[in-house]
Amino acid sequence: MFSIPGKQAVTMTPAAAKQIARMMARDGRQGLRIGVRKGGCAGMEYTMDWADSVNPLDEIVEQDGARVMIAPMAQMFLIGTEIDYETTLLESAFRFRNPNVVDACGCGESVKFAEATAR
Repeated sequence: MFSIPGKQAVTMTPAAAKQIARMMARDGRQGLRIGVRKGGCAGMEYTMDWADSVNPLDEIVEQDGARVMIAPMAQMFLIGTEIDYETTLLESAFRFRNPNVVDACGCGESVKFAEATAR
């Protein structure tokens, strides 16, 4: 829908791909569907859900046995995003490094995207 020919919409670090592939295999899922929705103090929140089927309108990114599906309405917000998986002493979590984000809330749970400008 909003893809750039010859370039994946999002990329995964090796740690993210390994974790997604491991969880897909463990739970028998088709992949991880990511998206965005209105909410949070900065205006938008990322969504992540394990998917049992592939939506034909999703943008599909596959790497090292991992499959990420991008919901159609989220594709324009996520182009260029790198998905990482980090483990610290207190938590393990997926992280989104998104060049389209212009602001984020203090807790990191919600983001604000650059507004589209008319040309």
